[in-house]
Amino acid sequence: MLQCHYFTIPDVSSVLAVVLYLCIFQNTYRSPAIPEEAHFAETFDSGPLDRKWVLSKAQKAEKEDILKYNGRWAVEEGTSGNRGLVLKSPGRHHAIAAYLRTIFHFTDKPLILQYEVLFQNGVDCGGAYIKLLTHTDHLRLSQFCDTTPYTIMFGPDKCGGNQKIYFIFRHRNPLTGKYQEKHARQTAEDLSRYFTDRQPHLYTLRLYPDNRYEILIDEYLVSKGSLLEDVDPSVNPPQEVADPHDTKPADWDDRPRIPDPMARKPMDWDEEAPELIPDPAAQRVHGWLEDEQPFISDPEAQRPDDWDEDMDGKWEPPLVSNPVCSDAVGCGQWEPPLISNPAYKGKWSPPLIQNPNYQGQWSPRTVTNPEYFEDSQPFQMSPVAAVGLELWSTTGDVLFDNILLCSDVTVAQRWTTDTWGQRQTPGLLMQLLMATEQRPWLWALYVFTVGLPAILFISFMWPDKTFGPPDQDYCYKKTDKPQPDSPHDPERDPGLWAHSENTSSRKRETRQANRKADLELKID
Repeated sequence: MLQCHYFTIPDVSSVLAVVLYLCIFQNTYRSPAIPEEAHFAETFDSGPLDRKWVLSKAQKAEKEDILKYNGRWAVEEGTSGNRGLVLKSPGRHHAIAAYLRTIFHFTDKPLILQYEVLFQNGVDCGGAYIKLLTHTDHLRLSQFCDTTPYTIMFGPDKCGGNQKIYFIFRHRNPLTGKYQEKHARQTAEDLSRYFTDRQPHLYTLRLYPDNRYEILIDEYLVSKGSLLEDVDPSVNPPQEVADPHDTKPADWDDRPRIPDPMARKPMDWDEEAPELIPDPAAQRVHGWLEDEQPFISDPEAQRPDDWDEDMDGKWEPPLVSNPVCSDAVGCGQWEPPLISNPAYKGKWSPPLIQNPNYQGQWSPRTVTNPEYFEDSQPFQMSPVAAVGLELWSTTGDVLFDNILLCSDVTVAQRWTTDTWGQRQTPGLLMQLLMATEQRPWLWALYVFTVGLPAILFISFMWPDKTFGPPDQDYCYKKTDKPQPDSPHDPERDPGLWAHSENTSSRKRETRQANRKADLELKID
């Protein structure tokens, strides 16, 4: 009997499952070392909330015995084995802060702030931004609240269909000493998936001494600009402003066109003609009950016992639909429908002509701006002493992780590799899997780009294998190697061969007899 090695090509789904499993395999998360050069670094991997984090005890101004921030914080494990700080209480206000290891001064080195956010339950309305609190003698983290001075506010925020990445800094007016918020312009990128995919994302802000800024999400640049040109309102006010004391002259004519004073209304112009008139060709529809009213007094209604005609007036029963009109074409007085009046012209007005006395649009003269100043280095902001999270969200379980504040790009890149990178590098195709949730047609692309090459690779790796179940006497061959025939081959069966020879002999005898009969017929 012919022996066959049984070998089954895996189906496409099995190959895909194996390949994708290998691609998204995740190593055990390793907590990174805290860089000595960092002004602040936090992984939340050490266990319970560290002592350096201070919960706000600020109280409501109108009720001094009630805390303003009653939301709960917790340190919990994330999806990749790492731990993070979690905002737990939906619909409540949360505030927590921690001092920097060293105060950050804006000198000749960049500021780099980055951290991770995971909306574990998605988000409907709420923020996940971080504040860099200004260094002052009055800074007390236990009283951290919305009025605590900050230098920079940065991070994601969403409410309804409006998604933003905030970058706000407070700029000090050198003339008045007052601070004003400056908002970086929003990116044109679609940010919706960062709030809905329930995956952790890395948010990075980079400020440079030459006043440039960069905003990155997952190491992808989504916005960049200049502190001098791409913020609202502008850092530097205009040199000239409109004179607030200048007024338009009484004889100034700023009308480019005026009614023609020589025009006269035509004699046949009828301003009283209505726009719509009854259709003279219309006729009342047959079956219209003109003697019946569409509404009648409710015959079953009764005056309330407490009705006082002196106080409430004469009582009248409520109106109800006339049952007689339910099957009729219509009831009540019939009126023809209205049509456009061919004689209607409306109110006459003279045509407009160019104004010969037009002087242009008036504008006040400009004067030197008394509040003008020029700050060529807005990067030199107020020093930072602490980081804080002061948030409200309709959705809980917002996780924060791996916060870093430093002044060295190399340190930040190494921190990214040791935190974000060690979870992302083994699973580069995880985003491809996530993309299929919104675009199922991508599975067809994955079959041809991943599954088909894998099948071909397996086929070429084992070219000498033959195919077919081993309990059968034949199988298909992949090679030209000679194989012994099966003893049960029907072509070699003696019984079948003898039967075939007998059948052929009878057919020959029949043909010979027919031929002989034809010859005898011709002779006769």
